Amino acid sequence: MLKQRKIPADIRDKPYIGHEDVIGLNFIRADSPYFFRRYYRNGLRSHVMEVLLAADVEKETQGVVIDGVPRFPRARPLKMLRLFRRRFRHVEEVLDEIKRVKIIEQYLTPAQMAKSNEFVTEYRISGRQDTLLCGLQEFVPGEGLDPWHPVRLKEVPEIIRSMKNGPGAFPERTETELIRRFQNSVENFIRSIKTMILKADHIPDLAGEGNLLLTPSGGIKLVDINNISKVSFTKDIYLDDIGYPVCDKSIEALSLLERHLLGRPPDMTEAIYRHFLDPIRVQRVRDLDRSFHQTFNGNLSG
Repeated sequence: MLKQRKIPADIRDKPYIGHEDVIGLNFIRADSPYFFRRYYRNGLRSHVMEVLLAADVEKETQGVVIDGVPRFPRARPLKMLRLFRRRFRHVEEVLDEIKRVKIIEQYLTPAQMAKSNEFVTEYRISGRQDTLLCGLQEFVPGEGLDPWHPVRLKEVPEIIRSMKNGPGAFPERTETELIRRFQNSVENFIRSIKTMILKADHIPDLAGEGNLLLTPSGGIKLVDINNISKVSFTKDIYLDDIGYPVCDKSIEALSLLERHLLGRPPDMTEAIYRHFLDPIRVQRVRDLDRSFHQTFNGNLSG
């Protein structure tokens, strides 16, 4: 009996990938000086990989001796590599996806978003050729800001100082000044997102865990720019390509940032909040959100 040859799995279908999967891609050199490690904030719409120097990973795992003391310094990513899971039927769909990413760049400053360079490449799998969209993004250190479980303002100075290597960081700034700096960043970020909604009719995904970071400089920064949804002031609730009401949940997340980090409830006279935070609509969105997670978790367990 002939033994059947195992067909390679499409990388877009794998729940997780590692270094060997990446260097096995036809557009990545097998002798690359880089090591690719799965980022712990892996996305639903893309694989997110840290791009590390292999020499730095060796120091992390094997250790180095400094002043007679063995140390294992954590390898710091040079970049973040994103491999999109979405399959594209034609080039126009790819270009449309890239255009939506570029919308964010028009309204958010470099201090408010992680800069990314998208590129389209030929992906060879099982004897056929396909189009794969990838992104090479700057690495942003920081602590996750979860709109659904917001950080307490009094904790912000301690978080910032811990990221700046100890209590001696920012010695010239009081806790009040650090909180004010953070709140100014949040204020500017919220203003930029609202402008994007009203002028470009789009909003990035603010609802996902880890999509926003509190950075060592005391600012707020968007790092997941893969899911940008259309904003439409109609009764219809937009669902993204995996069935999630991302637009409504992102606007709800925006209102929570405003409430908990700036200390003010959403102004229901604003067109954005008046429409998307209408109680009947909010309940419909919650039902869709619950249904999505039941289906998603069921697929994972199955």
